[in-house]
Amino acid sequence: MDTFSFLAQGFAVALQPTNLLYALIGVTLGTAVGVLPGIGPALTVALLLPVTYSLDPGGSLIMFAGIYYGGMYGGSTTSILLNTPGESASIITALEGNKMARAGRGGPALATAAIGSFVAGLIATAGLAFIAPEIAKFAISFGEPEKFALIVLAFVTVSAAFGDSPMRGLTSLAIGLAIGLIGLDELSGRARLTFGSPELLGGIGVTILAVALFAIGESLSVAGGQGRTEEHVEAIRGSIWMSRSDWKRSWKPWLRGTLFGFPIGAMPAGGAEIPTFLSYATEKKLSQHPEEFGHGAIEGVAGPEAANNASAAGTLVPLLTLGLPTSATAAIMLAGFQQYNIQPGPLLFQSNPELVWGLIASLFVANAMLLVLNLPMVGLWVRLLSIPRPWLYGGILVFATLGTIGSNPSSFQLGLLLAFGLLGYLLRRFHYPIAPVVVGFILGPMAELPLRRALQNSRGDPMILVSSPISITLLAITVIVVVVPMVLRQMGKGRVLAQLAAEED
Repeated sequence: MDTFSFLAQGFAVALQPTNLLYALIGVTLGTAVGVLPGIGPALTVALLLPVTYSLDPGGSLIMFAGIYYGGMYGGSTTSILLNTPGESASIITALEGNKMARAGRGGPALATAAIGSFVAGLIATAGLAFIAPEIAKFAISFGEPEKFALIVLAFVTVSAAFGDSPMRGLTSLAIGLAIGLIGLDELSGRARLTFGSPELLGGIGVTILAVALFAIGESLSVAGGQGRTEEHVEAIRGSIWMSRSDWKRSWKPWLRGTLFGFPIGAMPAGGAEIPTFLSYATEKKLSQHPEEFGHGAIEGVAGPEAANNASAAGTLVPLLTLGLPTSATAAIMLAGFQQYNIQPGPLLFQSNPELVWGLIASLFVANAMLLVLNLPMVGLWVRLLSIPRPWLYGGILVFATLGTIGSNPSSFQLGLLLAFGLLGYLLRRFHYPIAPVVVGFILGPMAELPLRRALQNSRGDPMILVSSPISITLLAITVIVVVVPMVLRQMGKGRVLAQLAAEED
């Protein structure tokens, strides 16, 4: 059966009234949290994990994907009108978009961001539909050494992509790996790191960890005064619609941004930051109005916003086909799959075709919903910026606690929620990234099983881990990812020192 037939089946699932409602809830929540500074899609999905535990898996995952897409859309509103990027991928949008808003062109800036996101989302989702099944077919042939090498690559690249330094990312990863060891060993059945507590024999719940690190930790960080800044919202003056000249200057950047965002977003550690910066640099080079860059060039909003949203669809490629999250939101979505005992990976397209194709088809529906929600209702989203932060984060704390009690009414689980929430606060306080902790926690056991099975099959010979071209290639890429940034950093330091020495002479 070809991709079009599978997509037709997926639309039959996505267009069911219940799933349409889930998609609408997801994109609405996603847009709202994207607009609110400091509240991202990862935190929102984490908050909803305990609430959606008893709901239909397909509908819940459709809602989570809608939140992801909606968060990318909503972030442009904050960047343009508030000059406060909700995520690092929106920095470029703030650079040009806020200048446009100050010049009275906030409406066209929001319009090109929304329409560019819609165009990029449609093209990138189509790419996901056609490319993901082929990658899944290839990955089915992986043996235990190849699986282990792939997860090691994911460990290193994700850790290097988040945070200020690879070392801090790897430290966060090690914390997640240690937490993932708690409980019974799946192969031997022995207790590990339980400290004699029977409540820990089943391990730490992924929902508890995700809610604590993202929701509780973020709320405590805000309460501690992290990142308080004066906020000034630029009013939207004039028409929100784009002129003919705006359309002419935007459509090519939309397409070029999509071509940057989707493939780079699909790579391990590709993320959304790299394609947005590449898109901005490309548009500045190709523009017929280079003098406007830095002063409110519409191309500088259109291209990066398209790249940003295309990368979101690209991120779902390794998540669905290999079970590897390459962003914080993807890591929480992986936790969402696992709470329903569904493991994303090569076999997902065979074991749950209705779910995965319904999810992909729902992304097309979500894109259309977002375009309708964002442009006519921009005034409503701007009003959300007036919500006092104490009310906002106080509500998050209450919602997180009630959700945990509802899914697992236990004083011990509430204690774990507080303990990991304090861990999340300390990590933020000392500038350690949060996402690698969740990635290490989820992927750690997934790496341990193929490693031990491979060593059992080879009677303890570690050379089996480099016995195939695929595993050798993946491990070589892992080494390059670690070594090359270190070498470049040392070269940069050497040049700076040489320049200082020359100036002293």
